[in-house]
Amino acid sequence: MFNKFFNPKSVAIVGASNKPGKVGYVIAENFSKDYNGNVFFVNSKPNPIFGKIPYSSISKIKDSIDLVIISVPAKFVPQIVEECVNKKVPSIVIITAGFSEIGLEGKKLEDKIKKTISGTNTRIIGPNVVGVYNPSTNVDTVFLPKDRMNRPKKGNIAFISQSGAVASTIIDWLAEEGIGISKFVSYGNAIDINESDLLEYLGNDKETKVIAVYMEGIKSSGKKFIETLNKVSKKKPIIFLKSGKTKSGSIAASSHTGSLAGSSKIYSTVFNQFGGIEALDWEELIDFIKAFSLQPLPKGNNLLIITNGGGFGVLAADEAERQNLNLKPLSKSTIMKIKNKIRPNASLRNPVDLTADSDASMYNIVFNNSISNYDGAIIITLFQVPTLDESIIKIILDMKKSGKPVLCCASGGKFTSKISKIIEGKGIPVYPTPRRAVSSFGTMVRYMKKKKY
Repeated sequence: MFNKFFNPKSVAIVGASNKPGKVGYVIAENFSKDYNGNVFFVNSKPNPIFGKIPYSSISKIKDSIDLVIISVPAKFVPQIVEECVNKKVPSIVIITAGFSEIGLEGKKLEDKIKKTISGTNTRIIGPNVVGVYNPSTNVDTVFLPKDRMNRPKKGNIAFISQSGAVASTIIDWLAEEGIGISKFVSYGNAIDINESDLLEYLGNDKETKVIAVYMEGIKSSGKKFIETLNKVSKKKPIIFLKSGKTKSGSIAASSHTGSLAGSSKIYSTVFNQFGGIEALDWEELIDFIKAFSLQPLPKGNNLLIITNGGGFGVLAADEAERQNLNLKPLSKSTIMKIKNKIRPNASLRNPVDLTADSDASMYNIVFNNSISNYDGAIIITLFQVPTLDESIIKIILDMKKSGKPVLCCASGGKFTSKISKIIEGKGIPVYPTPRRAVSSFGTMVRYMKKKKY
């Protein structure tokens, strides 16, 4: 049903413009440069747009259209939707704001649109959205210029968001970090397609491994949302960032997307009971996404921690206990194998503290001789020490061969950032603090346990 939104063979842009700085200009430029299907521009003025004479209306286009993008003032939208229905357009993205989020008059426009599509095969994302982005097909309705908002490469993370601003900022950050996405949808006021519809679609999407959701309040019925969450979370992790948890936030959500935010305790209970993963803030959302996207799920809660800084090992151990993770000591047989190959002052418990004068080969020795007894590992590397050179990169990347989740922690400045980006670009997430690395691993363990039932 939703394939035409993400893989249309023909697109019409109503409100396309030849004036830089306009929303319709950016969207028209996106499709003119990168999209391979047929593109039609619609504008009441006959001035050329990227070398094409625009049509005066949708009804004037003789060809069939898979997707229509609308970016004209709200008062004109109901009439354009009616033209789309008459032309049997299956998919519409309404970029325009000025609907139920502004009050009664906007709500009346939404009701008129809903009445128009009722009983038809036309589906709508929006209004009040930045819309859809699919890196596989270069469908890009995002009206934020590419020189100001990067587009991520192809990956396995899907983002759905009531707020276009939140999700756009996140995918801009992911693009900068080199982390790819599969689909991006800003669904705004959700007069037709809502979060439950999108979760169900993405649950069956072969390109998506993990789903991230920014939510102010559900637009579908509570029953439908719970049923969908329960079903899809058994297939893929769904990570929620829920806003509007306070009275002030709830009021802001109502004026933003017309959402009733609801009780934060109720949402948290629903997420926990029916398989969702709740991130408490933006930072956790990104942390959890990276872990699920880049690593396999652990089969249990036995965690190995290897560090070259004792204090960081202590911080990691503290968080491991908070996460109910098991830091069982290295076995006697493992200790016998490795004790003569590492520094004599190293601590061979768990966390394993290799000490500040260790080198990359010692991480390799400990990991390879002990990982079979654990469900995953946190590798903490302090790159400030002179004995740890860039050979650690290959050693950490080779750890993927174990088939178990490996997460890294590296704190520091420019040199640390450079190495971290290389490691993360090759598929192993790197966190700036021990707490964030261990918390992400603990979240994966809890999801794995829920998924079994």
